[in-house]
Amino acid sequence: YGIPNMKLDKRVIQRRVELMKEEGVTFEMNTSVGRDVSFDQLKERYDAIAVCAGAKKPRPVAGFEDDIHGVAYAVDFLSATTRRLQAGAPLPDLRECHVVIVGGGDTGNDCCATAIRLGCTKITQLEMMPEPPETRLESNPWPEWPKVKKTDYGQIEAIEVCSGDPRVYQTTIESLDTDEGAIKAVHTCQVRMTSHGPEKIEGTEAILPCDLLLVAAGFVGIEDSLKEAAGLETTPRNTIKTLPWRYRCQADDKLFAAGDARRGQSLVVWAIHEGLECAKEIDQFLMGYSNMES
Repeated sequence: YGIPNMKLDKRVIQRRVELMKEEGVTFEMNTSVGRDVSFDQLKERYDAIAVCAGAKKPRPVAGFEDDIHGVAYAVDFLSATTRRLQAGAPLPDLRECHVVIVGGGDTGNDCCATAIRLGCTKITQLEMMPEPPETRLESNPWPEWPKVKKTDYGQIEAIEVCSGDPRVYQTTIESLDTDEGAIKAVHTCQVRMTSHGPEKIEGTEAILPCDLLLVAAGFVGIEDSLKEAAGLETTPRNTIKTLPWRYRCQADDKLFAAGDARRGQSLVVWAIHEGLECAKEIDQFLMGYSNMES
């Protein structure tokens, strides 16, 4: 649900789900492991458990509080919008809203495109990193991945609708202004990146009007509830610790981990690769050998 329909039609997902059901996969819906069923209960029923729960603990921003009206984590906003769309429920009307998005990655871009489809024409997307070059630098030759400025579909649409690129680089939020529990503005400043992280540039403070603040600043590992429910050992990145170059968890022989939960926030292609490799390792663990191909 966190991926907008214009980017991933849910009919594609449903088709894949039906294929997996035909292959023998059983889905237990609306079930939270650790709340509705414990890991101990799962261990009694199964010989191996793969934890592929993602790295869904969001990185907060200055002044963020869950009870401020008009402030939301990006994935929550995207998921709620998709669910309302799927259910045929009324969608938010952002025609008169100033939307500020914190984060310049894929999720921030999806927020940008979603806000436009909800009628918004005033969008600012804050990016802490410097603006990338338009073309390759000599220090970034082929065949290295090109570290150049990329304008994704959300920004392309914003440039057309809002008459300008919504991205503002080397800028972050210092604090929020609220009125009767609702956000009204954000205080920003420019930053420079140092070896110790972002450093504020004095004299660059500014105030942006804001009716909706969407936090797409990335994630900081697995959720606390999952870690506590499974008794998992974690890495300094707050991801599940596995044996070196393996998918089996250090904390429990029956537990395996793959995808973002093991390697941290990354791309779906990595999740697919890790899922296949984890399945192969589980097959080896259960059977003593594996004919699965990498």
